[in-house]
Amino acid sequence: MDRYFVLHAPRQTGKTTALRTLASELTAEGDIAALLFSCERAKAAGDDYAAAESILLKSLREAAARSGWPDELLPPDPWPQSPPGTRFGAALSEWCRRCPRRLVLFFDEIDALQGNSMISILSQLRDGHNARHEGHPFPTSVVLCGLRNLRDYKVASGGDPARSNPASPFNIIAKSLRLGDFTADQIAELYDQHTQATGQEFAKDAVDRVFELTQGQPWLVNALAHEIIFEMGTTGAITAAQVEDAKERLIRARATHLDALVARLHEPRVERVIGPIVAGTSPGMDAAFDDDVSYVHDLGLIRGTRDLEIANPIYREVLLRVLGDRTERFVRADPRSFVLPDGRFDLGRLLKEFVVFWREHGEVLIRQEGYHEAACQIILMAFLHRLVNGGGHLDREYAAGTKRLDVLIRWPYTGPEGERLMQREAMELKVWRPGEADPLGDGLAQLDRYLDRLSLPTGVLVVFDRRPEAPPWKERGGFEQAATPSGRRVTVLRV
Repeated sequence: MDRYFVLHAPRQTGKTTALRTLASELTAEGDIAALLFSCERAKAAGDDYAAAESILLKSLREAAARSGWPDELLPPDPWPQSPPGTRFGAALSEWCRRCPRRLVLFFDEIDALQGNSMISILSQLRDGHNARHEGHPFPTSVVLCGLRNLRDYKVASGGDPARSNPASPFNIIAKSLRLGDFTADQIAELYDQHTQATGQEFAKDAVDRVFELTQGQPWLVNALAHEIIFEMGTTGAITAAQVEDAKERLIRARATHLDALVARLHEPRVERVIGPIVAGTSPGMDAAFDDDVSYVHDLGLIRGTRDLEIANPIYREVLLRVLGDRTERFVRADPRSFVLPDGRFDLGRLLKEFVVFWREHGEVLIRQEGYHEAACQIILMAFLHRLVNGGGHLDREYAAGTKRLDVLIRWPYTGPEGERLMQREAMELKVWRPGEADPLGDGLAQLDRYLDRLSLPTGVLVVFDRRPEAPPWKERGGFEQAATPSGRRVTVLRV
């Protein structure tokens, strides 16, 4: 205690629950009065810091009234009068002067404060924090809890995060803490609590699949379990196949958590980071881009701030589905017509149909697509999703700097003896950009390594030619056979 902190993590990762528990435990110790309250309603105040102060003080009083504290711990009624811009700090000082315990405050949803309101509240916290050393009463400890690191608050309020300013309201934080995701063992422990309470078990391959799909993102871990148990009504032991079904249901339903994420995709700061990841191109190198990366990481969309990858396979799939929504509306082919008499998927026909689709709609869709750098990848993924998703699955791998997008089509079917089989078809996507060499050689080598990893004998390399000197669109779409460095025979499609 006696310090001020930032706690940040993506939405629905347990921040509020953790702070509520901590506040209860600290208060129960007897010498601290710890209170969690929300700043969310102050968003309506915008730059009106006087209105923001009034809203926050009302939220504080309501939270204290709900806490069940004895009267001597409650804030003064009324709050002391003070000019706008000083009222919040004066109120906290008066409360601390009267309270027989040390006061600790947890500011939940601190991100709601904007512009001048944010600067005013943080400045008052800083002044009060520094005045404590002169015996001035003020909260012993403060935690600012939200999506972003304090560094990004500074960017949002117009400050320069690269410059140190001793008078800044942003320099009193002892430490910025980020809630982490679950490990595989923690997921197993969490699910075992359900088993102990109900007797319903999660098979090990189900737990492993949950970790693989979520990378431990807390909301997804809980949402998958809830979908399987309560929405799907599963009664026996939970399997990896049911986890797969639950994932599809969550994505199709676009639950609130997922919708909140995808709503961010067309923010310029987000698009600047996600675009190169989808396209596989090298990201920017300037300081502003670094700030954007930190912002997108704090939103939970990417795994880290060095190697730029989407945070988990579910987000990876949701992202491309959302970005490809416009393209999917142009796909008129019947997915059932791509199923062969033996139940397998007709990949060859799909590729031929895509050539026709690209010639008819590609140029229009590229102009309409917001993520111009990644338009080719988004359009092909949308086409595949529309035709494969009815009976199969698409697995996608992509990251900034790789210059490719890997795709695996998984199509379950029934063999001649009634056995359940899985058809797997691998594709590699490359874009031939202006000023670059023909990516065929690199693409064949990359596809070779991908096929090695999947233990598949052949695959498809799709090359989009985006050079001004490329042949006209109507003349593209040719198929050829090529050999990879290891000698595999693969199909190359140039569009």
